[in-house]
Amino acid sequence: MCGIVGVVSTAPVNQLIYDALLLLQHRGQDAAGIVTQQGRKFFMHKAKGMVRDVFRTRNMRALPGNVGLGQVRYPTAGNAYSEEEAQPFYVNAPFGIVLVHNGNLTNAHSLRTELFQTDHRHTNTDSDSEVLLNVFAHELERATRGVPLQPEDVFTAVRAVHQRIKGSYAVIALIAGHGLLAFRDPHGIRPLAMGRSQDGTVMVGSESVALEGTSHVFERNIEPGEAVFITLDGTVHSRQCAQSPQLNPCIFEFVYLARPDSVLDGISVYQARLNLGEALAKRVVSTVPPNEIDVIIPIPESSRPSATQLAHLLGIPYREGFVKNRYVGRTFIMPGQGVRKKSVRQKLNVIGSEFKGRNVLLVDDSIVRGTTSREIVQMARDAGARKVYLASAAPPVRYPNVYGIDMPTSKELVAHGRTVEEIREAIGCDALIYQDVDGMKRAIGSLNSAIYGFDASCFDGVYVTGDITAEGIAQLNEGRVGAEEGEEDTSRLALPNAQEA
Repeated sequence: MCGIVGVVSTAPVNQLIYDALLLLQHRGQDAAGIVTQQGRKFFMHKAKGMVRDVFRTRNMRALPGNVGLGQVRYPTAGNAYSEEEAQPFYVNAPFGIVLVHNGNLTNAHSLRTELFQTDHRHTNTDSDSEVLLNVFAHELERATRGVPLQPEDVFTAVRAVHQRIKGSYAVIALIAGHGLLAFRDPHGIRPLAMGRSQDGTVMVGSESVALEGTSHVFERNIEPGEAVFITLDGTVHSRQCAQSPQLNPCIFEFVYLARPDSVLDGISVYQARLNLGEALAKRVVSTVPPNEIDVIIPIPESSRPSATQLAHLLGIPYREGFVKNRYVGRTFIMPGQGVRKKSVRQKLNVIGSEFKGRNVLLVDDSIVRGTTSREIVQMARDAGARKVYLASAAPPVRYPNVYGIDMPTSKELVAHGRTVEEIREAIGCDALIYQDVDGMKRAIGSLNSAIYGFDASCFDGVYVTGDITAEGIAQLNEGRVGAEEGEEDTSRLALPNAQEA
């Protein structure tokens, strides 16, 4: 999961890209980068850290030009601590290309070997995004064969990319002196949208909020398998480049990843979360009688719409019981179990009066590792709650995710191999209520009939690309985010060991 943006304009774009990346900061906090183009020269600055820390005034002044792209990184492959793996990535042939990528390639290992032995191209990092860039560069070189670049050549290269690459990928690339390219994998697993401002500036970004928040009017989504090439004068060319595209967006985008004010593939994220709350209400009633619940309290932030709808339907008071410190990063994206355990109480503080002497129903968007949930349940008890029930707007996360969310091993998932009762005991709540998989899919899918289905692999174990095996997952684990010396665990979803659980 990363946030990407690209812009073609008649005015300088450095500030515009910066502002868009701020709006996408929730999608990655590890590193940030911007590339602009003036004439045929690229200007790049990238580093580890948040957008506001990576880009100072001197860095912004060194990014001239009317076209560019940017990324905020959340690493799932390669080395999380390497600045070399911050995006964008660059190759100088053909033409000169810079690229940003959101997603995860499932055949990066074999492609890296293929690039070296057959295509005679070198990759210098463990990043799958660098692999993707080199595959595209090789196919573009084959398509042009030394002749001037035409939009159709770009589409020919993207067709070849689709045939060679497996996994999830939303991509924005800048071809020196020619224009901006955006394309999406044939399943549309990761989102990508396009919009335009009054002055004719064209922007492509991961979420609609990046467009609307920078005064661009949303025009449409990039379709699964589609490529859009925007020339430097703002002319938009598009072509379907996949043989059998099907829209299967990642359902976890709607559950947790995306901002609630975004619209992804025609679905309001906020409305999707309201619908999840409505579906969850039926599950709660069948587990805990509503008259045994005094108050419903969301675990900030993503669960608020679901909790609001749940409280409304059950006729139970909705209260804010946790105050979030907005200056602590999302625990989901933090490396190291020790860092996460320390950060939960730094990140959330209880309003004691909302818990004391009450039976409380806590609502979370999902329960992945269980460690944060256990800590929050204990915080509620420490604040005086008589009973603490916990409801998840998403089903149990039982399977690894291989498409760009760092859930790479089953043993890190609290629900894997456990019954709901065993999960409840591990978390320490008095009752545990989960959404069911079919109910989740209906709640969100009802908002857009054009969606063929969802990638819900972390919930149902069905991988839409059809190339995932147990051996493949094991190989992907070899390329997961690396650790600094002395770090025991850098997984974004690290669980305690069996003794601690």
